[in-house]
Amino acid sequence: MKQSEILHIILAIFILAIIVGFNSIINFNIIKIGLALLFAFVIITANIFGKRIMASHLDAGVEHKILLWSRFGLKPGWHIEKPIPLGIILPLVITAFSIGAIKVMTILTYETTVLKRRAAKRHGFYSFTEMTEWHNALVGAAGIVAVLIVSFIAYWIPGISPLSRFAAYYAFWNLIPLSKLDGTQIFFGSRILWTTLAIITLIFVGYALLLV
Repeated sequence: MKQSEILHIILAIFILAIIVGFNSIINFNIIKIGLALLFAFVIITANIFGKRIMASHLDAGVEHKILLWSRFGLKPGWHIEKPIPLGIILPLVITAFSIGAIKVMTILTYETTVLKRRAAKRHGFYSFTEMTEWHNALVGAAGIVAVLIVSFIAYWIPGISPLSRFAAYYAFWNLIPLSKLDGTQIFFGSRILWTTLAIITLIFVGYALLLV
């Protein structure tokens, strides 16, 4: 794992912790702030490891970074020279203006790369083969499924039911086919897979709302 990716992941955990524990931070509740940080760590870690496990199975690598925004038009040349860290600004601004009522969790995005062993297995050691959109979708889907598993397990454990709710929210927000979020990469890889995950995630969110 590259140092830059580690820094992005750590930053994502802190951002998610602020979003999850916004009201606790305002009230300076140390215990709940600690729980928010723990929940954020579990959710982000589960999502990343889910993707890495699937990527490894496909002989590929996966790198995570904060969601950036640079395009402002339809033409390829219409872009900002220095990308804006939308994964930081958007969640924090909306959370602050809504006083924690709306918890936007669109923080991280991912990119898959082919490992040499994948090419070696298929076309010889010195050849190169690209990841298909379907394989890329499987990597993103594995991350969503991992988060939903966390949500399901947390639902049955007394005292950490908020983790179940926040994990379901995280899966929901990241399934939105916007920019380079997980949902976009899954959607363009397989609409059937995206629709299936969307339905399952909405069911989880429905149960999560009952926990409020």
